Amino acid sequence: MTNPTFRIGLMFSTTGPYSTVACSMLNGALLAVSEVNRGGGVRLEPEIVNPEGDLARYGSLSSKLLTGGIRQVVGCYTSSSRKEVIPVFEKHDGMLWYPSHYEGFESSDNVVYTGAAPNQHILPLIDHLMSSFGDRAFCVGSNYIWAWENNRILREVVAARGGVVVAERYLSVGETDFDKTVDAILAARPSFVFSSLIGVSNYVFIRRLREACLAQGIDQPSVMPIASCNLSEPDLIDIGLGAMDGHISSSVYFSSLATPENDAFVANYAAAYPDKPWTSADGEASYIAVKLLAAAVAQAGSDEVGPVRRALASQRLNAPQGEVLVDGETMHLHLTPRIGRSRSDATFDVIRQQPIAIRPDPYLVRFNATDAWGAPASRLRVVSS
Repeated sequence: MTNPTFRIGLMFSTTGPYSTVACSMLNGALLAVSEVNRGGGVRLEPEIVNPEGDLARYGSLSSKLLTGGIRQVVGCYTSSSRKEVIPVFEKHDGMLWYPSHYEGFESSDNVVYTGAAPNQHILPLIDHLMSSFGDRAFCVGSNYIWAWENNRILREVVAARGGVVVAERYLSVGETDFDKTVDAILAARPSFVFSSLIGVSNYVFIRRLREACLAQGIDQPSVMPIASCNLSEPDLIDIGLGAMDGHISSSVYFSSLATPENDAFVANYAAAYPDKPWTSADGEASYIAVKLLAAAVAQAGSDEVGPVRRALASQRLNAPQGEVLVDGETMHLHLTPRIGRSRSDATFDVIRQQPIAIRPDPYLVRFNATDAWGAPASRLRVVSS
């Protein structure tokens, strides 16, 4: 008996200002496709499209996929691209599998979120930064909803705990002129810098701040560390030697995790993509998305949104990061928060982590900023120092 074949879309900007991370996402998705197709049950036939980081192309390419008979699409990295395509998926009754950490405060029957929600990344990060470095934050981000919302959450929580955001700066995606921003940071001397810059903007900013601190004899990683919810291993490589170490990243996945599933994932990824061997949180989220998609369509016997959504609500997966399970109420995943510190070999030391995966809280309805949120994510255990 021939296994049923389902066409799926893969939509990632493998060229453009955030192509490094998008390439890791596409690679993670394709690795999962190959494993699904070797494993039996169902076969997935991917159609790959590249919006090139151009927001206007996301909508048109989504329409092309969905009107061409594809119902399930894994893709998008930025929140602005996700916002752009959701109306298209709702109009044509398709399902977007969004495989990236995001700012939360969103719900759609046509989206599955396989990356971290805000209670799984920004809240644990704030707790770590304020307990380890101080209560004065300087925020710099790319000028779109990812940075706006994360900075809003950080500002509210820091203020509720007696701290202050000394300044916020927003720059266009792809901007590389950071002279004034770096000067402002050096003048303010914050306890930490919270960066929600993406792509090439983030790489240039990190190098520029490190250079400026070195010129003034400042040990930047210890005096004013850069912290982020979107810094991953491929980003470190693009930052380059001399500036990639000492940064704090909040994530649910790091390539250095010591699990049998992750060992296999890292090895298989490196074998499949030897010129780009570094996995990332977004690459792993893309891998997870395809694996859950395949399990759901196999159980449903269909790729239509309704049956897939119902089948998905009972799915669990032993992922590279550990066990993940679908929250049927929100279509987000139970994930394990971790804090990493970057190294000069483009990896992260995991310095704190939650013992178990925690329930997603995309609207932050279950936390209180004044009591460490009353959520399991606040009880990160120290892994190393």
